[in-house]
Amino acid sequence: MKEYLLLYRMDMTIIPARTEEQAAQTMQLWMDWIGSIAAKGQLVSRGSRLEPSGRVVRSGDVVTNGPYTDIKEVLGGYSLVKAASYDEALELAGGCPVLQMGGSVEVREQVVMQ
Repeated sequence: MKEYLLLYRMDMTIIPARTEEQAAQTMQLWMDWIGSIAAKGQLVSRGSRLEPSGRVVRSGDVVTNGPYTDIKEVLGGYSLVKAASYDEALELAGGCPVLQMGGSVEVREQVVMQ
């Protein structure tokens, strides 16, 4: 099996104000989805949620605010899964709750460095 990185992206400006109960329901959707991948033995790392802002380091010791302050869509988190094929990895990504919220999942095959 190969390993695939799932990158979760979403336009943070479209997230409506949510009650604590709604936030808990959303979190449960994520936990159920990740749990289903783990139950199949395909979860390598559940990954982490990421803060929407950060810093970008460029050559010449240049550090700027970022990563992309001029766009709305942000990288919100990631997970690492294993799958027999790209198609299977795409199928796993297709169940991600971020899709229900207007977001997207970028699927990238991990290249093992030797």
